[in-house]
Amino acid sequence: MTKIFKYFKAKDWFILIISAVMIYMQVQFDLKIPAYMKDITDLIQIGSSDLDAILQIGLKMLLCALGSLSLACIVMLFVSRIAARLSFSLRHNLYNSVQNFSMREINQFSTPSLITRSTNDINQVQMIIAMGAQLLIKAPLTAILAIQKMNNTGVNQWTMFTIIVVAILVVAILIIIMLVMPRYKKVQKLTDNLNRVARENLTGVKVVRAYNAEQYQETNFANENATLTRNNLSAHRAMAVLNPIINFVMSAMTLGIYWIGAYVLSKMALSEQIGMFSNMVVFSQYAMQTVMAFVMLSMVFVMLPRASVSAKRICDVLDTKVSIIDGKGDFIAKTKGEIEFKNVSFMYPGTAENIIENISFKVKQGETLAIIGATGSGKTTILNLINRYYDATSGEITINGIDIKEYKLKDLYDIIGYVPQKSMLFSGTIKSNIEFGSSKTAITEEMIEKSLDISNSKEFIDSKEDKYDSFVAQGATNFSGGQKQRLSIARAIAKNPQIHIFDDSFSALDFKTDRDVRNKLKTKTNGVTNIIIGQRISTIKDANQILVIEDGATVGLGEHKYLLENCEVYKEIALSQLSKEEL
Repeated sequence: MTKIFKYFKAKDWFILIISAVMIYMQVQFDLKIPAYMKDITDLIQIGSSDLDAILQIGLKMLLCALGSLSLACIVMLFVSRIAARLSFSLRHNLYNSVQNFSMREINQFSTPSLITRSTNDINQVQMIIAMGAQLLIKAPLTAILAIQKMNNTGVNQWTMFTIIVVAILVVAILIIIMLVMPRYKKVQKLTDNLNRVARENLTGVKVVRAYNAEQYQETNFANENATLTRNNLSAHRAMAVLNPIINFVMSAMTLGIYWIGAYVLSKMALSEQIGMFSNMVVFSQYAMQTVMAFVMLSMVFVMLPRASVSAKRICDVLDTKVSIIDGKGDFIAKTKGEIEFKNVSFMYPGTAENIIENISFKVKQGETLAIIGATGSGKTTILNLINRYYDATSGEITINGIDIKEYKLKDLYDIIGYVPQKSMLFSGTIKSNIEFGSSKTAITEEMIEKSLDISNSKEFIDSKEDKYDSFVAQGATNFSGGQKQRLSIARAIAKNPQIHIFDDSFSALDFKTDRDVRNKLKTKTNGVTNIIIGQRISTIKDANQILVIEDGATVGLGEHKYLLENCEVYKEIALSQLSKEEL
C-alpha cells in the first residue's frame, strides 16, 4: 500500500499536512467538551443556581462542536480531492503502462485482470484514501490526547482498566484482519474470473445464441458469481464480528469505570466525593473517545485489507518492466521496404519448444512474399516478430538492412501498414477509422480516396447517406465481415507505409473482389513491399516468393511454378483447391 504514496504530488502532500493540522484542531475541540461537562457537573453538585454561568459553559460546548464539525467538512473536502487526483494519476499511469506492454506482458496479466485493475482496484484505493486518511490521523491523535487527559483525573485504576480494555480490542481487530486478508486477495482474483466470463459472453453473444448455449453460459456465470459471493460473505462475516465486539467493549468499559468509581467514592469523605464524581464523569467521556478512536481505526481496517490487495495488484502492473523497448533509432536506412529473416527461431513464453525454427528469407522493395501452411504452423508468429509484438528467441530480423531492435517502435510502426487476421474497427466514423493513429503525416482526402479505391470500399461507402462520415458502431457490428476487412485494408494503405502486412486479410472477400484488390495493390502501390498470409492459392500464386511453412520450419521457398514441381506440401495444398489445368 505504501508504494502508492509515490504517486502523490507535492501539492497533495501540502494539502495533506494542512488537513493534519485541521484534524489536530478538530480533536482539541472534541476534547474540550468533556472539560466543560466537568464544570457544569461541579456547578450542579454544589447546588449553584447561577443559570447564566451554566448557559455560558453550554455555549462554549456548542461552539466547540460547531468548530469540530466545520473542520471535519473542510478536511473531508481536501482529502476527497487528494483521493480523486490520485485515482486519476493511477488510472493514467496504468493505461500508459498497458499501452507500452508487449503481448508477453498482456498475456501475463490477461485482459480481464487488467480491466479489473484499471477500474475496481483503483476505486478501492480511492475509497481508502478518501475515508482512511482522515481517520488514520484523527484516531491516534484522539487516543493519545484523551489518554493524557485521563491521567489528570488522579485514579490509576481507571487508566489501567482502560488500557487493558483497549489492548483487548486491538488484539481482536488484528486477529480478524489476519483472517480476512487472504480472503480479500482471493476475492480480487475471483472478480477477474467474473469479468472474464461476462466479457466472453457479451463478446460471443452471437455464437452463444447460435448454439443454444444460454443455459450453459448462465450456469458458468452463476458458478463464478456464487464462488465470489461465498468468499465475500466469508470475509464480511469475519468483519461483522467487529461491531458486537466494539459494542461489548464500550459497554463493559463504561460499567467498569463506574464500578471502580463507586468503590473509590465509598472510601472517601463526603467533601471529597464531589470532585471525584466530576472526574469520573469526565474520565468516562475521555475513555469513550479513546475507544471511539479505535472504532474509527476498525472502520479503516475493514477497508484496508481489500485496498492493500488492490494497491499491490496496481503496483504489479506499474512496476512490470516492458520486454520490448525502443531502440536508439540513430541511423539512416539506405533502402526502403526490404525485410530479411536470418535463421530466426522463436519460443512463446512458458513453452518448451520453438514455434518457428531457423526461418530465413529476404524480400526486396516492391516485392510480394506470400506465406502458406497448415493452421498452427507459425505463419502469424512470423508477422508478430516483424511487428515486434515479440522478440525473436534467436536469429536476426532486419528492415532496410537495420536490425528491428535498433528502431524506435514509433518509427517501426510508421514503416508498416498492418492488417490483422481479425478485422478491428473502432467506434466513430469511416473517416476516423481510415485516419486512425496516423502519426507520420496527416492523411489527406486524396490518400483516403486512393486507399478506399484500392480496397474496393468506395462502392458500399457511396451507397451510404453520410459517405465517409457514416457511423461505425463499437466492434463495427453495422458492417459485414467483408466490409470490415476492406476498411482495414484501406486503413493500412492510407498511411502510405513502406511495407504492407496482410494476415489472412482477404479471407472474407469474394474471389472477384480478392483479385481486384490484389491487382490494384500491384499497380497503384508501386515500391511498397507486401507480406501476405493466405490460404487461397489464387490469392498467393502471383507472389514473387512463396514461403511454405510446416511445423514451424521452412519446407519450400520460391515462385508458384517452382514449388509445384519441388515442394510436395505446396503441391498438396494447391491440388486440394484447384485442378491441374487451373494451376
